[in-house]
Amino acid sequence: MGNETFYHALKINSEVCTGCTHCMNVCPTAAIRIKYGKATINEAACTDCGMCLKTCPRQAIYVEQDDFNQIFKFSYRIILLPSVFIGQFPEDISEEQIFSELHNLGFHYVMEVDKSTGLLMEETKHYLQQHPRQRPFISSFCPAVVRLIQVRFPSLIGHIVRLKQAMDIAAIYVRKKYIDKGIPEKEIGVFYVTQCAAKIAAIKCPVGEESSPVDGVINMDFIYNKILLSINRHKSQVLPRVPEQYHLTPQSIQWTLSGGEASNYPGRCLAIDEIHNVIDILEKLENDELTDIDFLELRACDHSCAGGALAINNRFLTIERLQKRMENYIKYNYISINKMPRYKDFLVKQMQLSGEIPPRSIEKLDEDLSVAFQKMEKITRIMKVLPQIDCGACGTPSCQALAQDVVQGKAKLNQCIFMQKILTREGLLTPEESMELSAKVWGIGKFEKNEE
Repeated sequence: MGNETFYHALKINSEVCTGCTHCMNVCPTAAIRIKYGKATINEAACTDCGMCLKTCPRQAIYVEQDDFNQIFKFSYRIILLPSVFIGQFPEDISEEQIFSELHNLGFHYVMEVDKSTGLLMEETKHYLQQHPRQRPFISSFCPAVVRLIQVRFPSLIGHIVRLKQAMDIAAIYVRKKYIDKGIPEKEIGVFYVTQCAAKIAAIKCPVGEESSPVDGVINMDFIYNKILLSINRHKSQVLPRVPEQYHLTPQSIQWTLSGGEASNYPGRCLAIDEIHNVIDILEKLENDELTDIDFLELRACDHSCAGGALAINNRFLTIERLQKRMENYIKYNYISINKMPRYKDFLVKQMQLSGEIPPRSIEKLDEDLSVAFQKMEKITRIMKVLPQIDCGACGTPSCQALAQDVVQGKAKLNQCIFMQKILTREGLLTPEESMELSAKVWGIGKFEKNEE
């Protein structure tokens, strides 16, 4: 898909937003500004990491999701789950109960996407061997990290492993499986339960592919509540349960947790989680401060997918349940029932990304290098007159961000309250004009508070 249009699942409810700046201050790509007292997102800079969603005290930021009833447009409905979904539930609710309730909700087949990680792991090892000059390899597992690299570290794009991830492989597999049963492709609907906004963006606007094999997305918190409500409603009834499908392995259960990938590859492999930690590592990599690294598993969320913005359970409790699940697989010697290898040749041909991963650099000041250099000099001059305390009172996250916005014609230097004070003292700006400038950032309501 081209780099002109980007889908973003994160939205701001302006009626609820108070412009508190919490989201602006945590955004790793400085994609948020405050205008007229409301937060706004620069879509070109947003990576859908979900940090703003997690930190908003007003719940003004939400994740847009597909209408659940759209599943009924398809005659055969398949739901794909990440393994962390099982970890959302209390331990007294079994996997069989969860799968059974999903069937009751209208799905004909339930599959955990981590079933495909065995094949992905094998193919990734081949990829690492065939592309030694690409070291250090960066996993493409986390779409928020891929978008972060596009936006802030475009020089590192060439290090991203160009293979589809478990969700896509599982969707391709299960669709092929049903087609082989004689079901028309247009009657098959594949839906993914997502723990984060970045996965939604990756499905709606995939990087390196024209389209996604997934037809729709269901937010994890939404489907969790539906299942739990149904289970509690039928507690006194004996419900028919689907047999547990032991198609996972301890390695595949761990895949979505920190270290789940890195622990499977040879050489020096690092597993980094939480977006700011990821940025720190990428900065060191870009500056050649890190050497002799073979593989980087980078996850935007704290403790990886267990800490996803749409996850319900405490991430540590989620990890505990998955670890116990792994231990039980080993203790009771469960035999993995996985028919996916039968489709290995077909799936391997589908696993390579067919398109480019284009840069989306927000730091590029101009396409013309001479003009960009002039703008850079102007930013340097502006920074010399700004207070450089990054207070955010101008509606941008830092003095550097304000300087860049000014040079790009997106803001005015006198938005800075320190500049306003100086201009007022020099008689170049009236108090009324200063108030008008501040109102454009914070909204007039902030200056008309009732004492009632």
